[in-house]
Amino acid sequence: PDYNELMQGRLEILNENNLLLSDIQEVIKGIAPLEGAKEFLSWLESEFQVIILSDTFNQFAGPLMAQLDYPTLFCHDLIIDETGKINDFQLRIPDAKTKAVKALQGLNLKVIAAGDSYNDTGMLKQAEAGILFRAPDNVIEEFPQFPLTKTYEEFKQTFIETAKNL
Repeated sequence: PDYNELMQGRLEILNENNLLLSDIQEVIKGIAPLEGAKEFLSWLESEFQVIILSDTFNQFAGPLMAQLDYPTLFCHDLIIDETGKINDFQLRIPDAKTKAVKALQGLNLKVIAAGDSYNDTGMLKQAEAGILFRAPDNVIEEFPQFPLTKTYEEFKQTFIETAKNL
Protein backbone atom coordinates (compact mmCIF):
# COMPACT_ATOMS: atom_id res chain seq x y z
CA PRO A 1 0.00 0.00 0.00
CA ASP A 2 1.12 3.53 -0.80
CA TYR A 3 1.62 5.47 2.43
CA ASN A 4 0.85 8.85 0.84
CA GLU A 5 -2.46 7.57 -0.56
CA LEU A 6 -3.34 6.04 2.79
CA MET A 7 -2.60 9.27 4.65
CA GLN A 8 -4.45 11.45 2.13
CA GLY A 9 -7.50 9.22 2.59
CA ARG A 10 -7.24 9.58 6.36
CA LEU A 11 -6.92 13.36 6.08
CA GLU A 12 -10.05 13.44 3.90
CA ILE A 13 -11.98 11.48 6.54
CA LEU A 14 -10.84 13.89 9.27
CA ASN A 15 -11.89 16.85 7.13
CA GLU A 16 -15.28 15.34 6.21
CA ASN A 17 -16.01 14.76 9.89
CA ASN A 18 -14.62 18.12 11.07
CA LEU A 19 -12.19 16.39 13.41
CA LEU A 20 -9.38 18.49 14.84
CA LEU A 21 -6.04 17.52 16.32
CA SER A 22 -7.48 18.10 19.80
CA ASP A 23 -10.25 15.55 19.12
CA ILE A 24 -7.72 12.90 18.20
CA GLN A 25 -5.41 13.76 21.08
CA GLU A 26 -8.31 13.34 23.49
CA VAL A 27 -8.86 9.78 22.24
CA ILE A 28 -5.13 9.02 22.37
CA LYS A 29 -4.98 10.10 26.03
CA GLY A 30 -7.25 7.15 26.81
CA ILE A 31 -4.98 4.59 25.14
CA ALA A 32 -2.65 2.58 27.34
CA PRO A 33 0.43 0.67 26.18
CA LEU A 34 0.05 -3.09 25.77
CA GLU A 35 0.22 -4.91 29.08
CA GLY A 36 3.87 -5.59 29.82
CA ALA A 37 5.19 -3.02 27.33
CA LYS A 38 6.58 -0.61 29.90
CA GLU A 39 8.39 -3.35 31.81
CA PHE A 40 9.77 -4.84 28.60
CA LEU A 41 10.99 -1.46 27.36
CA SER A 42 12.61 -0.75 30.73
CA TRP A 43 14.47 -4.07 30.55
CA LEU A 44 15.44 -3.48 26.91
CA GLU A 45 16.85 -0.03 27.70
CA SER A 46 18.89 -1.52 30.56
CA GLU A 47 20.55 -3.97 28.14
CA PHE A 48 20.66 -2.16 24.78
CA GLN A 49 20.67 1.28 23.21
CA VAL A 50 17.05 1.71 22.13
CA ILE A 51 15.50 3.94 19.48
CA ILE A 52 11.85 3.60 18.51
CA LEU A 53 11.36 4.23 14.80
CA SER A 54 7.69 4.85 14.10
CA ASP A 55 5.42 6.03 11.33
CA THR A 56 3.28 7.86 13.86
CA PHE A 57 3.38 11.62 14.34
CA ASN A 58 4.93 13.67 17.12
CA GLN A 59 1.56 15.32 17.77
CA PHE A 60 0.00 11.90 18.49
CA ALA A 61 2.84 10.20 20.34
CA GLY A 62 3.15 12.37 23.45
CA PRO A 63 0.57 10.77 25.78
CA LEU A 64 1.72 7.23 25.04
CA MET A 65 5.41 8.12 25.28
CA ALA A 66 4.75 9.72 28.67
CA GLN A 67 3.36 6.40 29.92
CA LEU A 68 6.57 4.71 28.71
CA ASP A 69 8.85 7.27 30.42
CA TYR A 70 9.70 9.07 27.16
CA PRO A 71 11.89 6.65 25.22
CA THR A 72 13.81 8.01 22.23
CA LEU A 73 11.31 8.22 19.36
CA PHE A 74 11.93 9.17 15.74
CA CYS A 75 8.70 9.80 13.84
CA HIS A 76 6.95 12.24 11.51
CA ASP A 77 5.07 15.54 11.89
CA LEU A 78 1.58 16.77 11.09
CA ILE A 79 0.95 20.14 9.52
CA ILE A 80 -1.67 21.87 11.65
CA ASP A 81 -3.37 25.21 11.00
CA GLU A 82 -4.22 27.82 13.64
CA THR A 83 -7.65 26.24 14.25
CA GLY A 84 -6.17 22.82 15.01
CA LYS A 85 -7.17 21.31 11.66
CA ILE A 86 -4.73 18.73 10.32
CA ASN A 87 -3.98 19.91 6.78
CA ASP A 88 -1.15 17.61 5.79
CA PHE A 89 1.74 15.55 7.06
CA GLN A 90 5.48 15.81 6.70
CA LEU A 91 7.50 12.63 6.55
CA ARG A 92 10.92 13.02 8.11
CA ILE A 93 12.29 11.31 4.98
CA PRO A 94 10.86 8.59 2.74
CA ASP A 95 11.60 5.07 4.07
CA ALA A 96 12.83 6.63 7.31
CA LYS A 97 13.07 3.38 9.25
CA THR A 98 15.37 1.65 6.76
CA LYS A 99 17.49 4.78 6.34
CA ALA A 100 17.79 5.21 10.10
CA VAL A 101 19.07 1.63 10.41
CA LYS A 102 21.60 2.30 7.61
CA ALA A 103 22.75 5.47 9.39
CA LEU A 104 23.22 3.59 12.66
CA GLN A 105 25.20 0.93 10.82
CA GLY A 106 27.30 3.75 9.35
CA LEU A 107 28.29 4.52 12.95
CA ASN A 108 29.51 0.91 13.30
CA LEU A 109 26.52 -0.08 15.40
CA LYS A 110 24.94 -3.49 15.01
CA VAL A 111 21.17 -3.23 14.79
CA ILE A 112 18.50 -5.62 15.98
CA ALA A 113 15.22 -4.32 14.57
CA ALA A 114 11.77 -5.39 15.65
CA GLY A 115 8.44 -4.71 14.02
CA ASP A 116 4.91 -5.92 13.56
CA SER A 117 3.81 -4.77 10.13
CA TYR A 118 4.61 -4.72 6.46
CA ASN A 119 6.03 -1.19 6.65
CA ASP A 120 8.68 -2.48 9.10
CA THR A 121 10.09 -5.11 6.75
CA GLY A 122 12.60 -2.84 4.98
CA MET A 123 14.10 -1.99 8.36
CA LEU A 124 14.08 -5.64 9.42
CA LYS A 125 15.89 -6.67 6.23
CA GLN A 126 18.47 -3.90 6.57
CA ALA A 127 19.31 -4.69 10.20
CA GLU A 128 21.80 -7.36 11.20
CA ALA A 129 18.82 -9.16 12.70
CA GLY A 130 15.06 -8.67 12.54
CA ILE A 131 12.34 -9.89 14.89
CA LEU A 132 8.58 -9.90 14.37
CA PHE A 133 6.41 -9.14 17.39
CA ARG A 134 2.70 -9.93 17.28
CA ALA A 135 2.67 -9.56 13.50
CA PRO A 136 -0.42 -10.33 11.41
CA ASP A 137 -0.58 -13.58 9.43
CA ASN A 138 0.13 -11.96 6.05
CA VAL A 139 3.43 -10.53 7.32
CA ILE A 140 4.39 -13.80 9.01
CA GLU A 141 3.69 -15.74 5.81
CA GLU A 142 5.53 -13.33 3.52
CA PHE A 143 8.58 -12.91 5.77
CA PRO A 144 9.29 -16.32 7.34
CA GLN A 145 12.99 -15.48 7.69
CA PHE A 146 12.25 -13.36 10.78
CA PRO A 147 11.62 -15.08 14.11
CA LEU A 148 8.10 -14.53 15.40
CA THR A 149 7.41 -13.61 19.00
CA LYS A 150 3.96 -13.28 20.50
CA THR A 151 4.63 -12.49 24.16
CA TYR A 152 7.03 -10.10 25.83
CA GLU A 153 8.84 -13.06 27.42
CA GLU A 154 9.41 -14.63 23.97
CA PHE A 155 10.46 -11.20 22.67
CA LYS A 156 12.98 -10.82 25.50
CA GLN A 157 14.46 -14.29 25.01
CA THR A 158 14.71 -13.74 21.25
CA PHE A 159 16.55 -10.45 21.81
CA ILE A 160 18.98 -12.16 24.19
CA GLU A 161 19.68 -15.04 21.78
CA THR A 162 19.92 -12.73 18.78
CA ALA A 163 22.38 -10.41 20.51
CA LYS A 164 24.61 -13.38 21.42
CA ASN A 165 24.83 -14.30 17.74
CA LEU A 166 25.82 -10.87 16.43
